[in-house]
Amino acid sequence: MNISMTAKTTLNMVTSLRGYGVDDEPVSYVGATLHHSRRTHSGKDPRSTLYESCCVETVCPSRYSVNMRLASFHLWWWAVLVLAAGCSSQRVIPEELDPLIDRAIPFHEVAAAPDSYQGKIVVFGGEVLKAKRLKDGTQIELLQLPLDKGERPILNRQQSQGRFLAIQQEFLDPATIVEGTKMTIVGEVSKAKTEYLDDVEYRYPVLVVKYLHTWPAQSYGSAYPQPRFSIGIGGGTGGRLGGGGGFGIGF
Repeated sequence: MNISMTAKTTLNMVTSLRGYGVDDEPVSYVGATLHHSRRTHSGKDPRSTLYESCCVETVCPSRYSVNMRLASFHLWWWAVLVLAAGCSSQRVIPEELDPLIDRAIPFHEVAAAPDSYQGKIVVFGGEVLKAKRLKDGTQIELLQLPLDKGERPILNRQQSQGRFLAIQQEFLDPATIVEGTKMTIVGEVSKAKTEYLDDVEYRYPVLVVKYLHTWPAQSYGSAYPQPRFSIGIGGGTGGRLGGGGGFGIGF
């Protein structure tokens, strides 16, 4: 029996089984090889066994591939939850200090009448201009900058409403305070201090530091910096119960 007769006989056997639970789907064959994707009804006819034996290869949905898809789906949701938890847990101001801050007090009012707000706890942002050592601590002079929603000083110096002094009562080496560093400071308003600014006297609002947050220079890569993270999830399936998956998060 030659190859064409074998393939023809096999095709005739498949056709005869279509009335016994085998769906009417296209069948293709090359030489003596017959490939047929099929579905059977719940009542499997015994003669379908003969059909299966005539097929060199039967392609059926892999249970392993379904499991891989489910695993990839679960990994994706797990990544989203981890990311959300990580973002929500990033706090600039300590939780115990946050209720003490009077956010209704704007900087320009404190600058205009600092003595009226003595004892109030406020949060201001600024850029370091210079620092010097005092007998009872370290004095940092800052150019005030408004804070964004993340308690981060903005970059635009044109939005500044003046200067202020932050007094760190513990020793802080002025050499470690780099000019241009952005800071978010929670402090208690103290008595104003008058010093010379070039050739004129300037009255500085003063904050006694309760908490000081320094922003790294690299976090200001753009005017509106975006969170530096990436997520990668991958998965794949192959024939003969082969498959693979991958997952990664980077910050």
